[in-house]
Amino acid sequence: MPSSTIRSISITVSDEDGAAAAPTRRGLRAGRRKAAARSFGQRAVRLLARWWPVLLLLPAVALLLFEASRLSGSPPAPAASVSSLGRLDPTTHLVHGVREPCLKLLSPKSLANLVFPEGTKRDSVVKKIIYKSDDDDYDTYHSEANSTYLLQHAEATRFNLFAGFQTLAEREDSFKVNETINVHCGFYSDSGGFKISDEDRRYMRTCKVVVSTCAFGGGDDLYQPIGMANSSIGRVCYTAFWDEVTLSTQEAEGKVIGDNGMIGRWRIIVVKSLPFVDQRLNGKIPKMLTHRLFPEARYSIWVDSKYQFRRDPIAVLEALLWRTNSTFAISEHGARSNIYDEGKAIVQKHKATPEEVEVQLSQYRQDGMPGEKRLHGLKALAEASVIVRELTPAPNHFMCAWFNEVVRFTSRDQLSFPYVLWRLNMPGMSMFPVCTRRDLVNSLGHTRKVKPLTQTNPESSAT
Repeated sequence: MPSSTIRSISITVSDEDGAAAAPTRRGLRAGRRKAAARSFGQRAVRLLARWWPVLLLLPAVALLLFEASRLSGSPPAPAASVSSLGRLDPTTHLVHGVREPCLKLLSPKSLANLVFPEGTKRDSVVKKIIYKSDDDDYDTYHSEANSTYLLQHAEATRFNLFAGFQTLAEREDSFKVNETINVHCGFYSDSGGFKISDEDRRYMRTCKVVVSTCAFGGGDDLYQPIGMANSSIGRVCYTAFWDEVTLSTQEAEGKVIGDNGMIGRWRIIVVKSLPFVDQRLNGKIPKMLTHRLFPEARYSIWVDSKYQFRRDPIAVLEALLWRTNSTFAISEHGARSNIYDEGKAIVQKHKATPEEVEVQLSQYRQDGMPGEKRLHGLKALAEASVIVRELTPAPNHFMCAWFNEVVRFTSRDQLSFPYVLWRLNMPGMSMFPVCTRRDLVNSLGHTRKVKPLTQTNPESSAT
């Protein structure tokens, strides 16, 4: 065949042949995918067979951790942001579907014309309090025959020359409500500690209305009060009690006391020779014994150092005392209502040892203290970071008895409050809701850990 003929021949491949090859390739790919899926499933089954005990254990561990965190209480709240400082916006709540302020205060104009009531409107049995001192008990406690008892009693408790040496019989007598009460109430001896300069004492005797706080052992920062009306500024003493440790801590941060004894609106009272090793217990002195520190004052408002007080003090007195015909106002507890539940919470949060709490609650059970959620028509448990009160005999008696309980037992005053409330059934006692407390203050949280005293004041020891 000629070459020209061969070159003209062409070979063609039809589309049908290509189409027939395509399914074969798709089948191979599908087979490989099925094989891979079978292989993956087999591996998953093998892993599940191997690790199924662990998979079952994980939910159990998660549940256990959840229960442990619940029993130990809520985790510590993070420190409040600086944005909380200086806030004046009212705290509100819903009342019949309408949002209203938690605390309704008089207007500045009404406050300017407000006249203090003449004495308490409450008719209390208690008319006079006589405070026990070492002068009264000299023959009992300073005789040679009782020196051994005194030493043993001081070692077994925290009673000392500041608190006095209250016996159980005297404790029982202190809860008897009579026209005249003879009771231990701190400042038992001139050698008991808690020394204040004569200049500060002169200032304190001029106060009629007192807003007070304290920070011992370095403690918290000092937050300036806000929200007061102009008419109230000259009628209220703002006093902050510091020890020398707090003084040096604050000075290192540039907060220096002026020549007039002031930092901002606060008069700084520097206390020397604190009587207790436990700084929490030292803090109960200005908190509970305001009437001993300010003998001429008629009203007091206590504010814990972690708070910034943000309302007019006179308006607060009018709203929480005068308007309600009360002599003592304190916040309800927001989480618990029962004294025995509070004891468990204190132990779980490591705020006191189980042994300390058990000693206290055992005594209360022995005395017949009920475990009810309400006592004398009030919630049994209080949150004692804000206290508003008259400085009159009945409230003063209540605070003396309360102070003696925190000296005898744990420093957790919320544990002893229901007992004193139950025993004294004081007229004029009122409790405001948590919502009101939140309106009174800005919560800034604790700034730093308190430095404990290394030893007791030598002059306070029983010798």
